[in-house]
Amino acid sequence: MTTEWTLVRVLRDRAAGVCLAAVVVSGFGTSALWLASGVWVKDLTGSDGLAALCLLAMWAPTLAGPALGTLADRTRRRPVLIGTNLLLAALLPILLTVDAPGRVWVLYGVLFLYGATGVVEDAAQSALVATAVDARLLGDFNGLRMTANEGMKLLAPLAGAGLYAAYGGRCVALLDAATFLLAAGLYAMLRVREDKPRRPEGSWRAQSAEGARHLWSHPRLRPLVLAGGATMLLTGVTGALIYAVVDRLGHAPTYAGVLYAVQGAGSVAVGLASGTALRRLGSRRFAAFGIALTAAGVALRVIPSDPVALVSSLVSGAGLPCVLIAAFTAVQRETPAELLGRTSATANTLLFAPNVVGLAAGAALVGTVYLPVLLALPALGLSATSLMLLHRPRSADRTASRSPSEANPA
Repeated sequence: MTTEWTLVRVLRDRAAGVCLAAVVVSGFGTSALWLASGVWVKDLTGSDGLAALCLLAMWAPTLAGPALGTLADRTRRRPVLIGTNLLLAALLPILLTVDAPGRVWVLYGVLFLYGATGVVEDAAQSALVATAVDARLLGDFNGLRMTANEGMKLLAPLAGAGLYAAYGGRCVALLDAATFLLAAGLYAMLRVREDKPRRPEGSWRAQSAEGARHLWSHPRLRPLVLAGGATMLLTGVTGALIYAVVDRLGHAPTYAGVLYAVQGAGSVAVGLASGTALRRLGSRRFAAFGIALTAAGVALRVIPSDPVALVSSLVSGAGLPCVLIAAFTAVQRETPAELLGRTSATANTLLFAPNVVGLAAGAALVGTVYLPVLLALPALGLSATSLMLLHRPRSADRTASRSPSEANPA
């Protein structure tokens, strides 16, 4: 196996490079709108609660992931990706009508449709990548996609905030629409041969359930997805404590932005190294070591020290993406093509919905439970999750983490 830089490995594959470019472009617009929409509602209504509903409107459709992901399995994925990006580009200009508190419902409606379309797009993209990209590059690609997403979270909100301050929310909406038009053009450039999906059998509910059934019955996917969901639940609890941690350090709430930036830098770094790490460690050990790193980062937050807090954020940022990268790569490798859309969407729901529950739990507990205890308990839970994931024969996992040609040289 060559030791080329991950980015070079991916970009040398034309299909992988085009897909990655589309992810970066659309991710930039999404991250910019994510921040600007909340500020927009706050400016129009003066309500923090109504501003927070923007994020809920975008995330709520994730709960319907198994059903929405089924759409990505009913037709070829490339046309789905072109169509969803064009749909979003056409949808966003509706926000030009939002100019008064009484029109905020339009923003919520657009954000909800935005989120629902995004679920379908993510499922189709995961399935298309598994078809278009060399199997040996899937780990590298998913790592770079994580790096791109984290990079956009660092850069795009600042750009969106600046654009909003200068020209208002409607300008940010038009920018986002332009990114989706560009992403649609990139997918149109993609050359990939896709077989026509078989005619679906059974009811929509039965078809949607097939993704969950595949995840639950698969001996390699089930533990990864369950461990990922547990990790996101526990880190959701600690995420809700960030302002309490900042207050304990004696800083203003804006210091949380520094900790988030350092955490993002850790995620970017591990994304660049993930392809090589997956090949050498196998998916379960890579995920388990990442969860252990996250546990260490959470535990370090118990210590009220600025340097320790920065190290904690860096370590947590490096650890958390590992289980997500491992899980999504395994789903792409271990799922039949005709099931990949709904299975990816189901995995996405099982991985990210617990984070919302954790955030709610942390918000309810902060101020009522002693903060060091509230940090120590998730750290212990993460450590236990890591140990449970490691508890299996290594040989099968290492075989599963390779491409079919590597796993069976004959």
